[in-house]
Amino acid sequence: MDQQPTPASPSAESLNAGHRERLRARFLKGGADGLHDYELLELLLFRAIPRRDVKPIAKILLQRFGSFAEVIAAPPARLKEVDFVGDSVVTEFKIVEAAALLLARQSMKKRLELGSFAQVVDYCRGAMAFRETEEFRILFLDKKNGLIADEVQGRGTVDHTPVYPREVIRRALELNASALILVHNHPSGDPTPSTADVTMTETIADLARPLGVKLHDHLIVGRNGHASMRAMKLI
Repeated sequence: MDQQPTPASPSAESLNAGHRERLRARFLKGGADGLHDYELLELLLFRAIPRRDVKPIAKILLQRFGSFAEVIAAPPARLKEVDFVGDSVVTEFKIVEAAALLLARQSMKKRLELGSFAQVVDYCRGAMAFRETEEFRILFLDKKNGLIADEVQGRGTVDHTPVYPREVIRRALELNASALILVHNHPSGDPTPSTADVTMTETIADLARPLGVKLHDHLIVGRNGHASMRAMKLI
């Protein structure tokens, strides 16, 4: 009797290809809610790293940075400290970050709901909460609380950003803004306002008031949440 040939075992490459297709199918069927954070990262890594098993890379990234959002927002230099993460991977991550912020900004721009601030907080946390240095931005609003401009006014160190109140007011007048929302981040993660934060906010409010410009709020965002000076009755 002729001996039948032994079937060849599947190669690592074919197993990897099968895993990629199954993961893509799960995403298309159930969306992001049905996937773990590391699996969402795998979907991005698939494009940048075509043949390698990327699950270990995704898990290392999460272990190092903490969450999907923190991986996407991480500085390129720090991302590249992880083996096999190069320019292609960084590009994929930064495209996702830019797209998420653009979607949030355009949604917020239609109308700011100043009762809950939900859209404002979501946008500002996405833009700033995971930065490694302080950033100070201003949302300039019209009479109907529509967004005129969203501008970063300064970047600083891990615990300080220089803010010049008269420059803030000058820019508000240039844009014919009727109201402002101040926003900055605390890289420490704790959004509790400092004494300097409170003093600076009071100075801007005092300068703005006689000119008919209202300071709606000063939001502080961090990894561990956010603080509203209006809600804390500091304005």
